[in-house]
Amino acid sequence: MNNRWTLKNKNALITGATRGIGKAIVEEFLSLGAEVFLVSRNENDIKEEIKKYTDKGYIAAGMECDVTKESDRKNLFDEILKKYNSLDILINNAGTNTRKRTLDNTIDDFEYLTSLNMKSVFELCRIFQPLLKESGSGSIVNIVSVAGITSVGTGSPYAISKAGIIHFTKYLSVEWAKDNIRVNAVAPWYIRTSLTEPVLKNAEYLESVLSRTPMNRVGEPEEVAAAAAFLSMPAASYITGECISVDGGFLKYGF
Repeated sequence: MNNRWTLKNKNALITGATRGIGKAIVEEFLSLGAEVFLVSRNENDIKEEIKKYTDKGYIAAGMECDVTKESDRKNLFDEILKKYNSLDILINNAGTNTRKRTLDNTIDDFEYLTSLNMKSVFELCRIFQPLLKESGSGSIVNIVSVAGITSVGTGSPYAISKAGIIHFTKYLSVEWAKDNIRVNAVAPWYIRTSLTEPVLKNAEYLESVLSRTPMNRVGEPEEVAAAAAFLSMPAASYITGECISVDGGFLKYGF
C-alpha cells in the first residue's frame, strides 16, 4: 500500500530547479526517494545545489540549460537519454513575469514571456514524449498560475502564457493517455519566493492580497511542491488533465 505514496525508483527532470518553487520541488522529490535532474540557466547554481544534495546522500544531477533555446533543449534531451534511457516525471517549472500593464508591454516583452512560459513547455513536452512513454507510467506536471484562470493584475502576457499551458495540459492528457502519460498542472497564488518578495514588501499591496485570500496568508514553496509530488505519485495514477490550485482559497473568494 505504501508504495503508492512514494517516488522511489522514479527519475524526474525539473526546470527552474535552483530557486523558489522549483527548488522546493527538487527537495520534496528527493525526500520522497526520486532521482532528480536539475535544470537552470546558471551553471554555478546547479553545481552548488547538486553538491548540497549529493553530500546528504541523495541522487541528483543536472546541467545548465536555457529552455528557450532549441540547441539547449536538444542537449538536454541527449543528456537525459544517455543517463536514463527513459523519463518518469517532467516538471515544467521555469518561468517569469514582467508585471506590466498591457499597454506598457513591448512586443519583445510578449515574445520573451511566451517563449519561456509557454513555447518552452510545449517543446519540452514534445521532445520528451518518447522517453515518458518508454517509462510506462510517465507524468508531466506543469507549474502554471491562478493568473491563467482569472485576472490578478500581474500582466496579460503572463496570464496568456499560463492560460495557454492550462489548456495545453488538458489537450495532452487526452492525446497521450494511450501512452500511459498523465499530464496535470498546479496553479499557485502568491507564494513567498525571491521573485515575489519585492512585491510583497509593499504593505498596502500585501494587505490587498491577504484580503482576497480566505486563509489570510501567503503560500510557501513547499505547499506547491507537495501538490506536484502527489500528482507524480502512483497514488495519483487515475488523475490526468487536472489543474490543482494552491491558493489558500483565492479562486473561490467571491465577496
